[in-house]
Amino acid sequence: MTLLPDPVWPVVVLAVISFVDALLCLRPVPFIAKCFDDVGFPRRYWWMMPPIKFAAAAGLVAGIWVPFLGLITTVALVVYFCVAISMHIRARDFGRNLFLNATGMLVLCVATLVWSFLA
Repeated sequence: MTLLPDPVWPVVVLAVISFVDALLCLRPVPFIAKCFDDVGFPRRYWWMMPPIKFAAAAGLVAGIWVPFLGLITTVALVVYFCVAISMHIRARDFGRNLFLNATGMLVLCVATLVWSFLA
């Protein structure tokens, strides 16, 4: 296990994706709003998603230079997407949101974790 990511590029790619995801959640675009509705995520909490996702992007970028921060942020993203997948399963939302979006992001986060921090 490394204290800093090596290689760095998977972490940068994940940070960019997290940043774009946060932008899309500022005023949720229709497919994100539908996803939140489909899993029963209360509208009163939608405002929390952009700061969480911006913080993830910032933690990943800062983690390039700050030991363990990138690792902790990547692990937190893995947990986040495990929770997201469980919400889709609980809501019986077995469509694109589960299999493409949430599962795809989980695979990307796990791959980044393994490749950049645990290899």
